[in-house]
Amino acid sequence: MSAAGVGALLVGGCGFSAVEVAPFDPEPGTSQACAALSEALPDVVSDAVRRDTEPATPYVAAWGDPAVVLRCGVPLPGEYRPDAQLFDVDGVGWLPVDGEGGTFFTAVDRQVHVEVAVPDDYAPEADALADLAPAILDTLPGRNP
Repeated sequence: MSAAGVGALLVGGCGFSAVEVAPFDPEPGTSQACAALSEALPDVVSDAVRRDTEPATPYVAAWGDPAVVLRCGVPLPGEYRPDAQLFDVDGVGWLPVDGEGGTFFTAVDRQVHVEVAVPDDYAPEADALADLAPAILDTLPGRNP
């Protein structure tokens, strides 16, 4: 897990202020897909309302407090293996990686990878992933087998 990912999970603002996220460099060629995803994302995830992020970027979105944080254009996690067992939620294949304070789920079955940091406060975690699945399926093509 990258240091930027850890920062995304651990650093958040109070109340409805902007969620501070660690900056990261998205993978080359992901800007159009991530902009489309950003526009399609829901206002509510797992009963948590969408919040601004600091810095503001089309590659990151956040909901709730503690914040569920989505990052678009991330590389495959180091834990990924071609034979990895994925967690399928509404047609999106997620690779879960335990982190400090929650779980990082990366949609590894898309041409552009998306990471969602879900704090332990959100149970079941699949609710947040299910709320994000329609936007991901509508904007990010699947990888060729």
